Amino acid sequence: MASAFSHAIASVAIGSLNFESKKDWKFWALGAFCAVVPDADAIGYWNKVPYASLWGHRGITHSIFFAVLLAGIVMIVCYRQEKSFSKPWWALYLTFFFATLSHPLLDACTTGGLGVAFFAPFYDERYFFPWKVIKVSPISITRFFSNKGLQVLESEFVWVWIPSLVIIFLANMIKRFRRIN
Repeated sequence: MASAFSHAIASVAIGSLNFESKKDWKFWALGAFCAVVPDADAIGYWNKVPYASLWGHRGITHSIFFAVLLAGIVMIVCYRQEKSFSKPWWALYLTFFFATLSHPLLDACTTGGLGVAFFAPFYDERYFFPWKVIKVSPISITRFFSNKGLQVLESEFVWVWIPSLVIIFLANMIKRFRRIN
């Protein structure tokens, strides 16, 4: 998996592309939550859930289905004042959908694990992308804060942080340009 830090910065890049919504603390916090929560399945390690199980790591919580479902739940629970299916509603929904989906997309670029169950629960196959450029992050916090963790952060800086910062910068430039015109 990529680290929680990189999943969160990817969500900021995605959120910066939403030009329709008010971007308050709730917006940013929910985006980060959506990007990080798929790894809640790591709890299965301590409960003896097999890694390759639908409920194991990178199983159903890393699927497109989960991203659709979580974005819908976020909208119902946190943005019920938005008129359903209006332009602002869709802008928010898609932000949370893509923030959630960014997690398995990044994990499919890592150097470890069994792949990502993008199509769960309908299809159990797990996938990696052909380019595995992000060093897999240790799940243990103590192992993350080690030399291995530094190597992970170096690869994430190149493959996640720099592209995310470019997207954030370009989105801000577009926003400024739109204000001028």
